[in-house]
Amino acid sequence: MTWMSMHCSTVIIDVQPKELGIPTKAYYAVEEVKENATQKSQKVFVHVPSEIAAHEVEEIGVEHLLRDVKDTTISTLATEVTSKLAALKGLDARLREIRSYLDLVIEGKLPLNHEILYHLQDVFNLLPNLNVNELIKAFAVKTNDMMLVIYLSSLIRSVIALHNLINNKMLNKEHEKAEDSKPAAIPTAAGGGGAK
Repeated sequence: MTWMSMHCSTVIIDVQPKELGIPTKAYYAVEEVKENATQKSQKVFVHVPSEIAAHEVEEIGVEHLLRDVKDTTISTLATEVTSKLAALKGLDARLREIRSYLDLVIEGKLPLNHEILYHLQDVFNLLPNLNVNELIKAFAVKTNDMMLVIYLSSLIRSVIALHNLINNKMLNKEHEKAEDSKPAAIPTAAGGGGAK
């Protein structure tokens, strides 16, 4: 774990994380002095940005190990969908965290932090303008093309399934006819009766 230019006195590790991301939070103690000096100074915990990292040699070793481990039961499409779903869940968790922070600032329960607001302003400035007609048309065309492929695939799968069902019924009828046309075998009495 690498620390950002400060020495940490407390690290909290969530062993059962309920959201995506790094399950660690790091803090260090800072002595806070009130401006009006009416109260004694007190120590408060300040959050430290932290990250979990490995040396380059370790990363290369893990990549080589993971390259050989492939789950054949999971398709690449399912893997991509799962990773996209995990990314969206992580984004949702971060947006909820931002919203809860802003709600607390509005209610006056947390002090206003200008650095956080600057970062939020950067995020909003980097958002693309989706009200451009060319972009809307491009999204619509791409979505229609993808939906057309999914629709055609569903139709083809349905036709193949119906074809297999008809072939199966015809085979079953042929087997029934073959069974009915066989002559019935006459059972023979086993064992003879002896004289007394």
